[in-house]
Amino acid sequence: MGMFCFARARSFFLPTSSCNKDRFSGSPTDPMMLCKNPYVLLSALAFSFMALAGCGEPSNSLTVATVNNSDMIIMQSLSPRFEAETGIEVKWVVLEENALRQRVTTDIATGGGQFDVITIGAYETPMWGAQNWLVPVEDLGDDYDYDDLFEPLKNSLSANGTLYAVPFYGESSFTFFRSDLFEDAGLTMPEAPSYEKIRDLAGQLHDPDNEQYGICLRGKPGWGENMAYVNTVINTFGGRWFDMDWEPQLTSPEWKNAIQFYVDLLNDYGPPGASSNGHNESRALFASGHCAIWIDATSAAGYIFNPADSEVAEVTAFTKSPVAEVENGSSWSWSWALAIPTSSKKVEMAKQFLKWATSREYITMVGEVEGWTVVPPGTRSSTYETEAYLEAAPFATYTRDAILSADPMNPTRDPVPYTGVQFVAIPEFQGIGTQVGQSIAAALAGQMTVDEALQSAQDATRRTMEQAGYYR
Repeated sequence: MGMFCFARARSFFLPTSSCNKDRFSGSPTDPMMLCKNPYVLLSALAFSFMALAGCGEPSNSLTVATVNNSDMIIMQSLSPRFEAETGIEVKWVVLEENALRQRVTTDIATGGGQFDVITIGAYETPMWGAQNWLVPVEDLGDDYDYDDLFEPLKNSLSANGTLYAVPFYGESSFTFFRSDLFEDAGLTMPEAPSYEKIRDLAGQLHDPDNEQYGICLRGKPGWGENMAYVNTVINTFGGRWFDMDWEPQLTSPEWKNAIQFYVDLLNDYGPPGASSNGHNESRALFASGHCAIWIDATSAAGYIFNPADSEVAEVTAFTKSPVAEVENGSSWSWSWALAIPTSSKKVEMAKQFLKWATSREYITMVGEVEGWTVVPPGTRSSTYETEAYLEAAPFATYTRDAILSADPMNPTRDPVPYTGVQFVAIPEFQGIGTQVGQSIAAALAGQMTVDEALQSAQDATRRTMEQAGYYR
């Protein structure tokens, strides 16, 4: 066992030659090793020691890495049923979103083998699948009913026509608002609000002396935290990350207008310390009655409309995401999914878990045990044919329509060489997006001006793209 554990530990260290981009053919948009990712470079040593700690695990156990949101917490709470049915023990690594991405990226890029099942997004899946870092998952059985899965989600989780992850839930974004506060103030939320209208409404409902804030938005830095939302603001203000030559556009008038609007909106009418609030923190603020308006993931609706979790379940309404200059990219398109790293030694057991956790039967079980408002949304047509769900969840068809209408192929007003609404589907974006998110969070916190933040972000992005070989 000592020899085996030592070998696993050494597998975390990539030789220098593995980081040579020239080893990969095609354009700079092709999937490649994430050797320039600082998470990989900074964390490999720590992970080598963590690999040693995993030696000697029972052969009938699975290690599942997942994010600490409400849907995944429910999955964890129901997993003893899977254990009883299969005799397979499930060990959980539950992390905040940024930490999860760091841990999983490091492990999968270095073949660490810590995890048998990972929670993965629509950004990573196609790239990692094309790199053969993920096990294909097209053989979960005829009774899995692949045809029931929404086609856009299957496409977003595939590479070269092969499915590499199965969706646990799908989401777009929309606007939550407090109908009681609007009614008391004699205000009306438009069916399709503009950002200027949102600012006006937030200002009228802002009452910080009573811990009532006009609007809550993500401010915590991270490509999947503040930038998931901020990207939609940039898109609808007419901005884009890159032109057709891959030149960054972060100091363009559209970016400056979008980020200045976002910073001013949160500073004027948001809660204190907004630069520390991610999805979970903002959701908690809204659910506890401290926000009049919240723009975020449709998947949060189940939590907000569940009286067991939310103090505002009976007085919340929703409408479309706001629009500024154009509709393109004003609502995001995302899926949290489950996948199996090729480094797992327990692939067949892992497939059993994937089938259990993403099946029609699992969705029914959540509805019957936890309540129909909190079933994983946006993955299966059958969910939206279930009367119990449609009766319990007023947001159901609205969520489905928002997911199916999002267009990652046309995320911006002007032509772009990439796909993705709230991300750019290139390997470098995980590092770029997080770095830019840090600059924008610094502007939000008043540590630099918006112009300074965007110039810093522009320079850093240009350097990264040049080092990655986009300007040959």
